[in-house]
Amino acid sequence: MAFDEGGVYYAFQGDEDQQDLRPRAQTIADFKDFITKFYPANQQQTFIYRDKLMKNHASLEVDLVHVREFNQELGDGLENKPAEYLPLFERAAKEVLQEDHQLTAEGEEQAFEDVQLLLFSSQPFGPQGMRSITSGRVSQLVQISGIVTSCSKQKHKASYLTVQCKECRATQVVPCKPGLGGALLPRRCETVDPVTNTPCPPNSWVVLGERSRYVDQQTLKLQERPEDIPTGELPRTLLMVADRHLVGRVTPGSRLVVTGIYCTHRSAAMDKGPANATLQLPYLRVVDLQEDSQAHADDSFSNAERQAFLDLSHDPDIIPKIAASIAPKIRGHDDIKMAIACLLFGGSRKIMPDGTARRGDINVLLLGDPSVGKSQFLKFVSKVAPICVYTSGKGSSAAGLTAAVVQDASSREFFLEGGAMVLADGGVVCIDEFDKMRPEDRVAIHEAMEQQTISIAKAGITTVLKSRTSVLAAANPPSGRYDDLSSASDNIDLQTTILSRFDLIFIVRDVPDEARDQDIARHVLSVHSGASRPQGVARGGGAAAAGGNANGDVASDSDPPIDEVTLKRFIKYCRSHCFPRMEEQSAGRLVAKYVELRDKARQAKASSEGEDSPIPMTVRQLEALVRISESFARMSLAAEADDGHVAAAFDLFTKSTINAMNAGLINSSERLEVSATQDVEARLCERLHIGGHVSYRRLLEDMAGLGYSNQQVGLAVKVMLSRGQLRRKAEGKMLERCQ
Repeated sequence: MAFDEGGVYYAFQGDEDQQDLRPRAQTIADFKDFITKFYPANQQQTFIYRDKLMKNHASLEVDLVHVREFNQELGDGLENKPAEYLPLFERAAKEVLQEDHQLTAEGEEQAFEDVQLLLFSSQPFGPQGMRSITSGRVSQLVQISGIVTSCSKQKHKASYLTVQCKECRATQVVPCKPGLGGALLPRRCETVDPVTNTPCPPNSWVVLGERSRYVDQQTLKLQERPEDIPTGELPRTLLMVADRHLVGRVTPGSRLVVTGIYCTHRSAAMDKGPANATLQLPYLRVVDLQEDSQAHADDSFSNAERQAFLDLSHDPDIIPKIAASIAPKIRGHDDIKMAIACLLFGGSRKIMPDGTARRGDINVLLLGDPSVGKSQFLKFVSKVAPICVYTSGKGSSAAGLTAAVVQDASSREFFLEGGAMVLADGGVVCIDEFDKMRPEDRVAIHEAMEQQTISIAKAGITTVLKSRTSVLAAANPPSGRYDDLSSASDNIDLQTTILSRFDLIFIVRDVPDEARDQDIARHVLSVHSGASRPQGVARGGGAAAAGGNANGDVASDSDPPIDEVTLKRFIKYCRSHCFPRMEEQSAGRLVAKYVELRDKARQAKASSEGEDSPIPMTVRQLEALVRISESFARMSLAAEADDGHVAAAFDLFTKSTINAMNAGLINSSERLEVSATQDVEARLCERLHIGGHVSYRRLLEDMAGLGYSNQQVGLAVKVMLSRGQLRRKAEGKMLERCQ
C-alpha cells in the first residue's frame, strides 16, 4: 500500500463537513495564491515566497503578518487552528512546486519531497512569556522567548507506520500524530478468510519498521530569560519538540523566539492511577526557531529612542556621566565604576580570516576588604546588564558554571544542560565570593573566559558550546582583610593563569580616613533617609498624612545623571549598533605604552630582589588595553578608538591592574623593615605563652635592649592585635596573648 502523497507530515484530522472549518480545496487554493501572488508593499512585483520556494524545495519560512495582510481569515485560522491549517499550507506549497516545474522527458511528473512550513511572526501576538499562557491557548499558535537549557540527541519519529496482520499477511498504512502523539492501530484486520468465512483475530498486527516512514525529531527545554523571572521565583521551563529541518539548529544557551503549537501530553509517570486520568502536561510543537537577537531587531528601538541615544552620545561628558550612573548609592570608587561601565559596554569581537575569534568582552576582578561595596556592584550590574546571571562562588560547581551531561530519568538518555556561563551568552556573569570556589572549579572556566567556548566530552557527547560573556568577580584575601605586611602572593590567593584572564584587577582597601569617613557616613544616612517606606505608613508610624508623600522619598545627591532604564537601553543599543576599531596612529601609541609597561614590570621585579607578582604583564594585557579603548569609543558611538580613548584606557589600567601588580612588591629597605617586625612577633610569641600577660612599657624596654625600635614593636603589636593573637587589658596598659 502506498503512502498518501498529500498527507505530508501532519496527519490531517479535520472533517470537511465541519461548519467552523473552510473547505480544504478552497483553503489550499488561497494558500497557493498567497505563495504565488503576495509581495510586500515596499517591494512591488517581487513575489518573495514564490522565489524562496523555488530556491529551497525543502522548507518555506513565512511571516504570519504577511498572511494576515493578504487574507485575514487565513491568518486567524493559522493562529487559532494551526493543526488543521498548517498541513493544508504545506500541501499548497508542494502543489506550487509541482505546477511550476514541467514534466520530465519520460512524461512523468518530477517527484518532490514534502515542504516544511516554518511560520513565524515579525510582530508579537498573543500572550508574551510562559507565565501568561493559560489552558485557553491549548491547540493554538503561541510565541515564546527563552533560553535553551538542554538538547536531546536526534531521534526518528514515525510519520506513517506500515503494519501487517500475522494471520493473513495483509498490510495497512497507519498515520501517526505529530509531536509526542502516537498511532492508533486498528482493533482487528478487516480481511475475512474465504474458506472458513471468519475474520482474523483481534490485535494481530505487527509493525514493519523497514517499510514505515520516519522524520527526524529532537526534544528541547526552554527556560525563562533571567530578566523575565520575578524576584524570588524559580525559573519555569517548557518542553519543546522540533522535527525535520528544525532538528540540530540550536545548542544549549541559545536565546530564542519560538513559534509553535501549544499542546498537551501524558507522561509515563502520570499513568499510575485513575485519579490522574485527566491531568496533562504542556509542551510546544515547534513551528519555527529564531535567534532572540535577530527577532524584532528593527522594532526594538523607536525612532525617538534612536535620536535620543545619538544626542546622548554627542555629549562631551558622556563617559563621566555613564560612570557616575553606575551604582549611585555607593560613595566613591570612581575608578571601579568606570571599569564596570567598560565591562557593560565591552569591546568589539573580531573574527579572524581563519575562523578563530578574539573576544571583545571585558573581565573585572574586585579583590579586597569586606564592607567596601563589592557585592553591591555585582547586584547593580545584574539589574542593568541586558543579559546577566548572578551566582555565588561557594555554591557554584564547575558543571553549574559551564555545562553538565544529565541522564533523563524516564528514557535513560543523556543530554546536555547549560550552566551559568552558557545561559549568559552575550551578557555578564557575576560571581560573588570568587575566592571561596574550589581550585578545580575555577580551572573549569579558563577556556570560557579567554576562548569564550566550553568544550564537552562526556558520556559519548562531544561538542563545543558558546560562552561569549563578561565576568565580574568579587573576592576577599585569604585572611579576610588585606595585610600590608604580607607579600602579593599571600594576599592574592589565586593562580596566575586565571588572574591573567582578568582585564582589570582592583585592590579595594578600607583605610581609615577622617574626612572620607565623614563623607561616607553622611552619604549612607542620606541613602537610608531617602529609602521608600511601605505604603500607608508615615514617619510617626501612623497613617500617612493627607497630601503628603506616603513613601517618604527624599531627593539626595545620589540621583544618577542617567536613570537605570535609560542606561540599560543605551547599553543594548550601543552593543548592537556600534563596533569600533583602533586607529592606526592610536594603535602605534598603544604598542609604545605596552612596551613601557613591560619594562616597568621588569624593573619592579629587579628592585624587589626577584620576587614575581602573581599578576603577570603579558600580551593578554595588551589585548585588554585594546578592549578598554574600544569600550570608551562605544560609549560615544564612535567608529574608531582615538588617542583620547587610548589615554583613558591606559589611565584606568594603571590605576587598577598595574597598582595591583605593585601592591605586594617591596624594595630592599622595606623588606628589612618587614623582617624586623616579623622577628619582634616571633620573640613576643616565645616570651608569652597563651594566656600570659605583659606590660606594654616593659615590652618596649625589653625589645629595645635587643635592638628593636619602638616603631617596630608597635607595628608588630598592631598586626598581632588585628589577627586576634593579642588582646589589650587594663585600659591598654597590659597585653594578653590569646592564641
